[in-house]
Parts: sequence; C-alpha cells; structure tokens
Amino acid sequence: MTPLHRNRMKRGALRRKARDISVVLVVLVCATVGIWTWDTSPTSAFLPPETRFLKLETEEEVKRIPTALNTESKKSYSSATPFVNKEETNEDSTDNKDTEEYEEKQVEGVNVSKTHQGMTSIIEEKRLEQVEHEVLVSEPNKTPTSEETKLKQVNHEVTASEDERTKTTHIEETHSDPERNEQFVAKKDDVSTSTARIPIQACNYAKGKWVVDNHRPLYSGSHCKQWLASMWACRLMQRTDFAFERLRWQPKDCSMEEFEGSKFLRRMQNKTLAFVGDSLGRQQFQSMMCMITGGKERLDVLDVGPEFGFVTPEGGGRPNGWAYRFPETNTTVLYHWSSTLCDIQPLNISDPLTEHAMHLDRPPAFLRQYLHKIDVLVMNTGHHWNRGKLNGNRWVMHLNGVPNTNKKLAALGNAKNFTIHSTVSWVSSQLPHHQGLKAFYRSLSPRHFVGGEWNTGGSCNNTTPMSIGKEVLQEESSDYSAGHAVKGTGVKLLDITALSHIRDEGHISRFSLTASKGVQDCLHWCLPGVPDTWNEILFAMM
Repeated sequence: MTPLHRNRMKRGALRRKARDISVVLVVLVCATVGIWTWDTSPTSAFLPPETRFLKLETEEEVKRIPTALNTESKKSYSSATPFVNKEETNEDSTDNKDTEEYEEKQVEGVNVSKTHQGMTSIIEEKRLEQVEHEVLVSEPNKTPTSEETKLKQVNHEVTASEDERTKTTHIEETHSDPERNEQFVAKKDDVSTSTARIPIQACNYAKGKWVVDNHRPLYSGSHCKQWLASMWACRLMQRTDFAFERLRWQPKDCSMEEFEGSKFLRRMQNKTLAFVGDSLGRQQFQSMMCMITGGKERLDVLDVGPEFGFVTPEGGGRPNGWAYRFPETNTTVLYHWSSTLCDIQPLNISDPLTEHAMHLDRPPAFLRQYLHKIDVLVMNTGHHWNRGKLNGNRWVMHLNGVPNTNKKLAALGNAKNFTIHSTVSWVSSQLPHHQGLKAFYRSLSPRHFVGGEWNTGGSCNNTTPMSIGKEVLQEESSDYSAGHAVKGTGVKLLDITALSHIRDEGHISRFSLTASKGVQDCLHWCLPGVPDTWNEILFAMM
C-alpha cells in the first residue's frame, strides 16, 4: 500500500470518529434538554406519591405533621413548643398520663421518616399555631402540659366568649370550682394578639405576718357609736395602750387589696352581705359597718331589719339580728344570731321554760327562709358548743326530727363537727339554685385565757403586740373542723384562726366597764382591732 493510500484511510477514520462524537454530543444535549423540560413540567404531578420527592398529599397531612413526629423528633420539638415540657407543669402524674395518651393517639397511623421530618421543618413552624389551636379545641378537658399551653387554652376560651360578650376579656368564677378565688396576670396572646388574663395560684391570705402601719386604724373607736356596741369599744374603756390598733396583716408572697368603703359599696351594689353566727360574728358585722362608714355617723342609712324578720319580740331585750341598707348603692349588710349554726325550735311554744330541739342536721331556719335574698354569706360557730350553754339554754340534740340516741354523736365535739359539715353541705347544695351567691365559712376565733376560764380567774393581761414579725406559714387551717368541712364543697374557708392566735393583746381583757372583779374577756376583741382584718380578707376574697 502506498503512503498516499494510507494517508487517505487515516483521514477517513478521523472523519468517522468526528461524526460519531457529534452524534453523541447531539444526543447528550437533547437528553439534557428533555430531562430539564420533564422535571419542570406540571406532568410530574401525575407520578405516584412515593416518587413525588416526599411532597405532602393533602392539607390535612400538613396539619398532622407537628404532632405526628416520632420519639426522637419529639425530644427536639419539645424544646421549642409547649406541648411536652412536663417539668414546667404543676399537674399530677395522672394528668400527665392522660396527655401522653392523647399525643400517642395523634401519632397513631402516621409514620414520618427522618428524611420527611427534615423536609417539613418549615411546615412545622408555619403550622404550629394552628396545631396548638386544634389540640385545645379537640381535647378541651385534657390537662395542658405547660403554663404556655394553659395560656393558649385561656386565650381560646376568652376569644370564643368575646363574640358573645361584647369583646370583653372576662373569666368568671363558678360554684363547681371552690378554688377559683384567684388573682390574674395579663399576658399577650401569641396567636391572636388579644390580651387575656391567665389564672395563677390564688393568694393564701392565712399565711403572712403582722406589721406596723401608722395609717391604722381604719376608723375611730371613739366615734363609731352608731354601729359599734360600747361593750366592744375599747377607746371608751379604761385601756390606755392602743398600739394594737396600728397592726396590719401582710399576706406572704402577695398583696391584699386595700379596703375602701366606697369601693365596697360599688362592688356590692344591689347586693346583700349576711353574717350568720355567734357573738364573734356580730363583732365582725359591727366592724364591717364601721369600716364602710369610716366610723362616721350616717343618717341616710336605712334600718331594714323587718324585711328579714328582725323585730324585738314582746318582752325581749333585742331582735335576733340587724340589717342596714346604704341607699346610694342599694347595698344591705345584716347579721343574724345563730350561735350553733343549726335549727333550734321550742318544743312547746306556749311554755317560756320549754326545752328546745337542737336539730343537728338542719340549717338555721333563717337561711332556709332568706338565702334567696343573700349574695355573700359568712357563717361561723364554735364557742357555744359547751355543756354549760346547752344546759343553760335547755337545748336537746335532735337528729332526723327526734331526740338523738347516738352516744357517739352526743359528745359535744362530735356534735359540733357534724353540724358544721351538715350546714356547710346544705349551703353548698343550694349554690346552683342561687346564681351569684358566694358563701364563706369563717374558722374559729381563738381564745387566750391563761390560768383558768372566764369565770375561774382566767386572764389575758398582755397589752403589748408580741406578734410583729412572727410569720404564719402553715398550709392547713388550725381549725381542723372548718378546713375539712369546706373541702369538696362550693363554700370557701375564711381562715382567720392562726393569724388571730398571735394577737393575744387585742382582747377586751380586764378593761370592760361592766366586768365583775376578777373576770376578764379573753374571747371578744377590741374594736377597731383583729376582726377588721377578717373583713379585709373577706373583701379581698369577694
């Protein structure tokens, strides 16, 4: 083969290779263009779900994603959301278990891989508020797992109520929850930007200490003669030390609303406050009248006692109660004498010396007759449950309408506790029938006799306040019977026992102008004095 022939063959081979390479390049370009066109084409929507690059099928699936995370995903998710942060809750283990079961039900039937989780992180952030709303709406009875979840639930309830209540944010107290005597803190709603009030732990007014306040007393014991009995007005007696009047009760870890007569009347407009109990209940009633009026004479206040059956019986020294009305707000404040807080009826109404049936299982007839006219009720009993009082008044215990034959119940302590529980339970049962009625049972006011009883040389000679700075920190009431009587009922405890126990200098003591020699009153209090604090706490709880 000649050199010329070989050169021609080489050039032909090169041309064929160049043509093949061109064809390959054209094919590659066409394939690239085709793939790019296919990838951006809407026809990809018709591919099977598993090849759609893990895009979500429906809007409903989007909603379920944040609550459908597996265990590993939940750990990281909880740090940014309020759903499963149980360490910040105050709920018991049962409530937490219920919440966990609910979350497990939400997860059931939805498996999300780690790859899928990564693809939906943005969706989680966008859908968080909607999911929180759905959890609260779909499970309103479930216990939230954090304070932030509680906030969102309250906000949802408030928002729903605004449409029906002229857009006002208000959470009402109910009789079914006796512990909803709460303070509130305003906080911004992360979802709706509306302001809601979230409940925090209610102030325990029974815990605290006495402090000196030079703006005390709240009224003058020398001038409140229109309402204050002279036998309790220590300013009109021989006493010369009145440091006890300048003490104010300071609850621990919270503040107590300052009492103002005008504020009380506005709050009690068209309402009636009733004290029902023994002479210490009468002291609280007279203290309240002096506090409302500032100890000043009020000729415009009306005596409306007859409206409540308070009339002096023929041959009697005084009625069985008093009732006064402030006309500017139509506010009525009354007191009814019921020393044992149960129904007492004469066995023979025509015989002045007849025995009286002491019905341990019946509330006072006054309550049965006038409860519908009362808006705030304060009850008490205690010191009349002694053998001397029963014998002196010829009271005979009755149960189920007949004389009591239960020897265990015949013990005065048992009879007292039985009566307190019975009356408190009855009042609680009436709350649903008297919307707006608030009922309180005041715990026992302590006695401070030293060295004997009132008639055996007992005394309380201290006149210097020794309680300043001493703290009352107990969680349960010192009055065991009162504390347990109100549990599980709609009646609230006005707990004044422990805070009054450290005020031994506040009694009338030996200064009474009518006291016999050697007889001291270490049961009743000087007014102004300790009962004013009882009313301040009552006002705050109202």
